[in-house]
Parts: sequence; C-alpha cells; structure tokens
Amino acid sequence: MKITIVGAGAFGTALAVALTSTPQQITLVGRNADLMDHANKTRSNPKLPNVKLPETLHLSTTSSPVADADVVLLAIPAQTLRHYVDENHGALSGKPIVVCCKGIDLASLTTPTDILLDALPQNVAAVLTGPSFAADIARGLPTALTLACSNDDAGQELQLALSTATLRLYRTTDVMGAQLGGALKNVMAIACGATIGAGLGDSARAALMTRGFAEIKRLAAALGARPDTLHGLSGLGDLALTCTSEGSRNFRFGVSLGAGHPWDETTTVEGAATAQAALGLATHHKLDLPITQTVAGLVSGSLTIDTALQKLLSRPLKEE
Repeated sequence: MKITIVGAGAFGTALAVALTSTPQQITLVGRNADLMDHANKTRSNPKLPNVKLPETLHLSTTSSPVADADVVLLAIPAQTLRHYVDENHGALSGKPIVVCCKGIDLASLTTPTDILLDALPQNVAAVLTGPSFAADIARGLPTALTLACSNDDAGQELQLALSTATLRLYRTTDVMGAQLGGALKNVMAIACGATIGAGLGDSARAALMTRGFAEIKRLAAALGARPDTLHGLSGLGDLALTCTSEGSRNFRFGVSLGAGHPWDETTTVEGAATAQAALGLATHHKLDLPITQTVAGLVSGSLTIDTALQKLLSRPLKEE
C-alpha cells in the first residue's frame, strides 16, 4: 500500500517517520521546496528537531504522490484545508482521506470532514485525532489516538494500515464528536495557558479545564456528537494533555497572552481561529460558552487579559 502524508510540519513528519516502520511505501509531501531539499539532503526536518528521517521515507513537493496514493493523510492547518482540497481536487478524488488537523473553518463554521465531503462527496473521509505530541510519535513512544470514520468497514482498514507497534489507534464512527473534541480543546488550552501566564496558579487552571470541558460537551451535543466520544481520547484525553504541558503550542500561546509577551505570528495556533468559529456556532445555537467567548475576545484583541479574567471571575454563582 502507498500512503502519502501532505504537510511537512512537525505532526505530518512525525506520522511519516512512524509509518515507515510498516511495510508500506510512505511519502511525505511539503510545499516548501527549500525545506524539503534540506530534509532530503540531511535526512532531518527543523520542524521536528533531533529526529532522523528514515532513508525509506520518500520526500516530495509535487502532487504526484497524492494522485498515486492508496491513502492520503492531510496534516495541514484547518484554515488552509479548503484551499488545498480545491487546488488538488483531481489528485484526491476517489480515495480514502484522513484529516489530521484540529479546528473549525472560520469562514464556513464547518469541520474538516464537512469541507472535504463538500468537495469530494464520493470519498471516504476519516479523522485522526487525540492526545499526542509529534516528538513522542516520532521517537516511538507509546501513543494512542482516535480514528473516526462513519464507514466502519473503511475505518477498520485504515486502522490496520495506520497502526504501528507504538502508535495505537482506537476506532469510532462518531466523526463529529472526534473532530469537535480535538478542535475545542485547543480553545481551552489557550485559556489555561493564559491563566498560568497571568500567575493565577494550578487551581485556577483545573477549574478552567473542568468548566471548559462542560462547554465542549454542550456545543458538541448541539451539533450531534455522542457524549461517550468526548469522554475518550479525542476529548478528555486531548484536553488533559494540551492544557497541562508546555509541549502544546496552544497552551504556550495562552501563556504568552497571559504574561503579555509577544508571540511568533508565523507559528500556527489552531485554537485562535477555532475560538472565534466556535463562538459563531454557539451564537447560532443560542448557547452560553463564557470561556470560549473570553478566548475569542483575547485572540481578537477586543479583550485585555485583565478584563477577560475579571469577566470570568464576576460571573453569577450557580449550581454545577
């Protein structure tokens, strides 16, 4: 089987490295020609330091490996997914596609698989998500992820193709729940990071994680997700990891916001756009999501950290 991973960032590269331990042909496609040339010559990727790229891993900057693949993994930012799918419609048509990004499209307020199936309704669309850091996957450390596919037969085939000795995939047909858990936990990670950055401590972070999880379940239920999915790897598991570790980009971004430090704007933070998209969905469904609303205000600049914290702390007392 030929598997092509599109997106030579840390996560896409890590998946490519891990999958070379299987007998399948693995190709990593990146858009930056200089980066891919460097990776080919040095067998390393600065996006994922201290990881050796196996000689059996093929590297490319063209869409040819996409058209030739049996399975395609899209490890690209959620906000660029629609553009990529439209540009590569022909190469992607007719084959299983696994989306690896975690977000909600800001323009349409839809999930990655919605975008995919809108353009390619005949394709099998799946999602790979859950608690994981790229460095852990690449180093072969034990990692468990959720593979969501509404077609369970196709899901079983993908589960076998994408599992390794140390990368364990658990299957579900709740595609909506898996995507929302992965997307919305990034919003809560920003909130928790801001709490730590502002010096409010671990107790405040624990409270935000708990109330944030309640918000995730509230919005997910309104969009048809199953509650048990949110209590699994793609929900609670991912929330726990990203809200408590400096390895999380969204958490680090929140720390910068809370401390008033600058952030490298060339670094993608999926939770920033997702917060605003989630707020749009909450408004549409008439839901009260105060943490999401606060994070959306922080990332848009309409709220200062002091005002945001005061807004949360002054909310009415009520039953849990």
